[in-house]
Amino acid sequence: MRVPGTILLIRDWQERRNLPILVVMGIIQIIRQVSGYKRLYAACLVLGLFGFPGTSAWSIDVPSVKIQDDSSLRLSLVQTWFKEIPSKVLSNRSFIHTLPGGGRIQVRIEDGPREFGIVLARELNGVFPGWAQGSWILTRAKEDGAAVRIRVFLRTDPYTYVQFRPMGSDKSQIDVVLYEAYAARSLSIPIPFDRLLTLPVEEALAAAGRAFPRRYFDPHTEDYQDVRTLVTSIREHLSGLSFRDDGAIDDRGRYVYIETLEEQTGPAGLNCSGFAKWVVDGILRPVIGGLLPIAPLKTAFGERGSSFTDPYEAIRAPFFGLDWTRNLASRANSVLRSPSYGVLEEIEVRNAPFSSVILREREGSVIKSFPGFLMNAGFGFEGIHPLLYTLAIDEPGKIYLASINNEVNPAPRMRQHFHVAVLIPYFSENGSFQVALFESAEETSFSRFKNRYPGHYVNLVRIPVEGKFNPEI
Repeated sequence: MRVPGTILLIRDWQERRNLPILVVMGIIQIIRQVSGYKRLYAACLVLGLFGFPGTSAWSIDVPSVKIQDDSSLRLSLVQTWFKEIPSKVLSNRSFIHTLPGGGRIQVRIEDGPREFGIVLARELNGVFPGWAQGSWILTRAKEDGAAVRIRVFLRTDPYTYVQFRPMGSDKSQIDVVLYEAYAARSLSIPIPFDRLLTLPVEEALAAAGRAFPRRYFDPHTEDYQDVRTLVTSIREHLSGLSFRDDGAIDDRGRYVYIETLEEQTGPAGLNCSGFAKWVVDGILRPVIGGLLPIAPLKTAFGERGSSFTDPYEAIRAPFFGLDWTRNLASRANSVLRSPSYGVLEEIEVRNAPFSSVILREREGSVIKSFPGFLMNAGFGFEGIHPLLYTLAIDEPGKIYLASINNEVNPAPRMRQHFHVAVLIPYFSENGSFQVALFESAEETSFSRFKNRYPGHYVNLVRIPVEGKFNPEI
């Protein structure tokens, strides 16, 4: 069994069981130690061990400023690990060091084709994965031993880290990477790279001043209680729902067809748009005492289209998903906040705090410019994961309706909003980042969703969450 296939299976399982990302990464690390059919056996064994509810055994991070300093340990490693010739460093044996405060660090080598890493891995419940909060990694070139970068994990998450790179003889650069996107890149600090080998991490970060976006490493998990409750409630009701093309529930509680508003015949159900309405209805019903009518949700919202697309509104409905999600968000924000928050500028996500993303290709990693928001289209799919992560930090207590779109045929080629989904980014009680994805009356895998539409766009509108969830059953 190939590694990628096994790992994809495990990650999909993790999302469906709603376990923290650090759990699945720990599982993957264990599985990578074995090969062939033994890997499959290990996967089954570990899944069995972790298949029971509860994740309290996994650590909760401390605020990033309170991470225990390890600079004294690094000072002792300069000559024999950081400056020694590669051949000798690669022969060093790993060891475990105990910090004055009691935390343990494993010092080890991770070898690669052209580079090798000197890993100061913090302990996480008896193991040393290398990305637990406070872990520190120096990467050096094999050919000449030159220092390439220092990577520091300020929270227990393999996809969020700070990176330091050399910049001449008297300066260094800082990168902030969040789920394959640069929240900050090449921030200059007046500290020589060699000094960073032994400098406390907090002193290095302080040199960047306010340009360092610390908030993205310190989520307040209590801010997501309502969202976590909503996710649980939606999951509990899914078994009573079914898919039906063009299906929705109207303001009278009837299953109808969205296009004609006629009552459904045969097995009743919801399509992707009808399901999004079902979610919003469940949020609003405790406040307004009823369900939203369907007809107003189909009306044009905002300036979209042109004289070119006007003739195709009736036959292709190119902006249906865009109008539908905007109308739902406008109504939700008007009810739960105030009518002034129901306008397009308030409901639509238009800012992304990053301008470049990292794409993993066969030839290696490629840094690509991320253009950000495109009116009536949204954001490129390559940025959806970091965008949801930053939104979860910056806008706790909100969920998002997504309208997926792209320029498609048949002729004439035009932008078509063809699918709607409900995206719920949040942090679990132990601080792990999660994205719950619901579409067409079921929960599906976010990892597959974000790779399902290469080259496509996703337009997001925000829905506030508060109080109880009371959907039509």
